[in-house]
Amino acid sequence: MLQTIYLTLFLLGTGLQYAQFIPFLIEHGLDVKLFVEQLFANQISSFFGIDVIVSVLVVLMFVAAEGTRLKMRYLWVYFVGALLGVAVGLPLFLLMRQRQLEAAAQLD
Repeated sequence: MLQTIYLTLFLLGTGLQYAQFIPFLIEHGLDVKLFVEQLFANQISSFFGIDVIVSVLVVLMFVAAEGTRLKMRYLWVYFVGALLGVAVGLPLFLLMRQRQLEAAAQLD
């Protein structure tokens, strides 16, 4: 059940956020200066921007600690996923973590 939820959240998170980002890329290219200007255009967007930046750092630390503890392979994939968006990396990591936990439980 959790695997289905995590997969659904991964697909939603990836699809919804890139539905907003891809049109920006098409219109402006990879204009980092404009991206940052728009991200911090006002207090509300700054609030969300800072929240996401801190969340990425938390996810990276969680992936490193939990992934190492569980001896998960290919942790770099989840690091890249988190850098592409918290809504990409976190549900993907949780999905694979759940698979690992359920596989380990079957061996016991």
